[in-house]
Formats: sequence, structure tokens, C-alpha cells
Amino acid sequence: MVRGTQPKRVVVTGLGAVTPIGLNVETFWQGLLAGRSGVGPITLFDASAFPVQIAAEVKDFDADAHIADRKEARRMARFTQFAVVAAREALDHAQLGITPANCHRIGINIGSGMGALGVIEEQVAVLRDRGPGRVNPFTVPLLIPNMASGQVAISTGARGINLCTVTACASGTHAIGEAYQAILDGRADAMLAGGAEAVITPLGIAAFASARALSTYQGHPTKASRPFAKDRDGFVMGEGAGVLVLECLSHARDRHAPILAEVIGYGATGDAYHMTQPTPDADGCQRAMRLGLTQASIEPSQVDYINAHGTGTMLNDHSETLAIKQVFGDHAARLAVSSIKSMIGHLIGAAGAVEAIATILCLRDQIIPPTINLDEPDPLCDLDYIPHHARAGSIQFALSNSMGFGGHNASLIFRRYDPSSET
Repeated sequence: MVRGTQPKRVVVTGLGAVTPIGLNVETFWQGLLAGRSGVGPITLFDASAFPVQIAAEVKDFDADAHIADRKEARRMARFTQFAVVAAREALDHAQLGITPANCHRIGINIGSGMGALGVIEEQVAVLRDRGPGRVNPFTVPLLIPNMASGQVAISTGARGINLCTVTACASGTHAIGEAYQAILDGRADAMLAGGAEAVITPLGIAAFASARALSTYQGHPTKASRPFAKDRDGFVMGEGAGVLVLECLSHARDRHAPILAEVIGYGATGDAYHMTQPTPDADGCQRAMRLGLTQASIEPSQVDYINAHGTGTMLNDHSETLAIKQVFGDHAARLAVSSIKSMIGHLIGAAGAVEAIATILCLRDQIIPPTINLDEPDPLCDLDYIPHHARAGSIQFALSNSMGFGGHNASLIFRRYDPSSET
């Protein structure tokens, strides 16, 4: 760094979301604060013969209402449509116009864990039943995970860095973290970053159910997602997208952009242990949080809230609780921790992005979304998980965790934005 210059700072100026409890950010946020569940019977296909018949679907989504070119909309898979709609909302929220003058300095990183699984299922059936000549010529560009980033670029005109992070359930968090790092490194002035997923499909549900990862709760569907509860029995599949606009502070300030929060830390680690299970000592998750805290240059005791990965599986919830205790020590008992998966299910590659949005809104409004359905906590999960109802608080620093199959871990740290800190 040249003597006399200040290190770059990265801020969040726009948010966009398509979720099971709201097709835009504010509806989603009000749903979280109300403790509203988006879990219900599967309607996207006939699940009557499946061992799991519930999911957190995005309801009443009309791509044609949001994407002007209907022909192009139909050449996008569902997860890509979600990404384009969320990205447009984020850009509008940020009041950021992409023009020939700035397009080469605005990049994209939208992660997806699985891409268009439904397209693969459909076209395999076409191949089997009707022959190779009837396979849709758009199959490949429809199904590949990076097409969310590609179509957002086409839709918005952003010509900078264009990436897709594929790290299972950590994809959205890694995408935001890598976008943050790209701005710090001077490779972009602004980035559209997040995740998109739509795998509530026959194969998606059957495969996760076969792996015994999904809840088989037989009561009311809204009670099925129970992170940190003693009787939790797996996660509920969700779908949707979340996109953030990240900008260099000077870039945002020069155009008088609304600033929602500051990104101050990012940690990413690998377990190198098992395809689906975290290490028994929670090593990877705790190291990711420590790396984020180091980059943020804050002490663990300064963190006020953690948006937990909190899937509702036996291993994940215990492992994450252990990791938090290892990193935060005595302060862990004073931390507010919650899992919004209790309301929206697990959005896989979009989970970390939508949860980052919730974390930023928590900083903006100084209120913490709850963990619903936490009627009887697991004795091994003994932190303050904000059960049942949202809670007002004083939140200056917040952390969001994600963990993915394959041993991928990521943590993001956000700070409440203080305009006086610009000078």
C-alpha cells in the first residue's frame, strides 16, 4: 500500500431476493420477523409416492412479469430466472445503472450448488422415450450452474469478472466472499454476488431423502424445519435466490449510493474429512470464523449476532454449536444466534446469500429474526438461538456461516455502517 493511502473498504448498497416467504427483499424480511414459515406440501410435481412430500417452494413466481423478453425467459431454467429477478431488484435498490462507461468494472459471482437438475431429469426422459434427436438443443445452456451469472450479465450489461462458485450449500457465501475479495484486490469497482437454486424436483427430493438428509416430519409442514431442537430429523428443501450489490466505498460514495452495511471479513476453509459430515471437532467451521475475524480486525467478543447455517440435521447443528463455543469462549453464551432455515428451509446454493441478506437487514433494523419451532432445545445445542419470536437488540457486528457437502466452510462478517467513519 502506498504511504498515506487508506485500505479499501467494501459496502453493501443493494439487495434482491426471491424466497419461499417473499418475492422481494422487504416481503421476505417482514415474513422472517413475523416468524412465518414457507414450508408446505410439494406442488411442483406429484410427490405422493415419495417418502418426503413437503418443501419450501417459491410461490406465485411469474418470470414473464419480471423478465421483459418472454422468449428469453423461457430459455432460462427456474434457478436462473430467480437469479435474474433478484439481481434486477438489487441493482434497483442500489440505484446502480450499468452503462458503457462503467460496465467493465462491474462483475458478477452468483453461485449454485446443483444448477438445473430438473432440466436434466426432463431431457433424460426425452432421450429415453423419444430418442436423441428430440433432446432440447438448449439443454446444456439451461442446466449449467454458471448460466445464472451468464444470464444476469446479459440482462444487465455487466462485463467485468463473471464467475460461478459451486461449493454445495456454501456456494452463495463463497460467491459473496470472493466478490468482496475481488473489490479489495482492485479487480472490480462493484460486484453482483449471491446464489440461486431450484432443486425441488423428483430426483432432488428422492436423492436427499435417500441420503436421510431431509425431515420426514409427519405433523403440520410448518413445524418440520427444527434447527437445534432435540427432535430435529433433517432439513427441509427450499429454493430461491439472493443477490447483493457490493461496492468499493469510494465508488459508492461518489455516486451517493444508499449504504446498508459494510463487509469487513471473509473466511473459507476445507474439512478434508468426509463427503457429507463435518469433522467431529468442528475444525473447519471454527477456522473459517477465526479467519473472518482476523481479516475484520475485531475480537470475538465484539460480535453481537450469528446467522447460523443451522440446517436441522443432527450432525450440523451440534458441530456448528461446538465451533461457536470454540471461537467465542465465554462470549458464546451472550451471543444471539438464529437459523432462518426454520422458516425458509434450506436453499442449498442460495442459502448463504439469502442468509447474508437477513444478516444485513438485522444490522439495518436492529432486530434479530427468530429460530421458530425450537420447542425443546437439544441439550448439546445450548446457545441463545432466539426461539419463536424476533428480538430487538444492539447489533454492530454480525457473522453469517455456511457449510457444504465436501467439507466446504465459509463465514462472512458485516458491520453496521457508520457514515461518520468515511472521514
